[in-house]
Amino acid sequence: MTDESAHSSEPLTAGQDEQPKPRRRTRLLVTVASVVLALDIVTKVLAVNLLTPGQPVSIIGDTVTWTLVRNSGAAFSMATGYTWVLTLIASAVVVGIIWMGRRLVSPWWAIGLGMILGGALGNLVDRFFRSPGPLQGHVVDFLSIGWWPVFNVADPAVVGGAILLVALSLFGFDFDTPGRRKAEPS
Repeated sequence: MTDESAHSSEPLTAGQDEQPKPRRRTRLLVTVASVVLALDIVTKVLAVNLLTPGQPVSIIGDTVTWTLVRNSGAAFSMATGYTWVLTLIASAVVVGIIWMGRRLVSPWWAIGLGMILGGALGNLVDRFFRSPGPLQGHVVDFLSIGWWPVFNVADPAVVGGAILLVALSLFGFDFDTPGRRKAEPS
């Protein structure tokens, strides 16, 4: 026999020749989501307590300002009459990410999904707990840059996470593999 294990004096135990299971990245997902959620909640509380609606505070001239706005719609104030639908969609996204998180192996996917999860939860907190009431609460937005609509910490986290996931998909990284997926032999 040419196999080294045949010459070894120690017997193979069950599972010794198997590949180790890839490490799950649930903790990373939850950590990223928690950081985004905490930053979003803290900055919204500060914005509500320190800013007056309709009175922008200049940071860099008129280009960058703190501007308190209550948004009943989605991004760019779309679907303002459908706050409850947006709440249900965001809730479904949260459930989907939590379900996916059980098989999550890629650290990059964990970061991207964590950003989306934290941002979605941040805006859901507003939808559930801010006026005018549960499922219809208006999201607090307070960052204004140039011509771009006013936004909050959750918004760029969701967009950045989505961009990261698209890039990972385009470059062949999958959420349930630790690295790049190998090309199938033809």
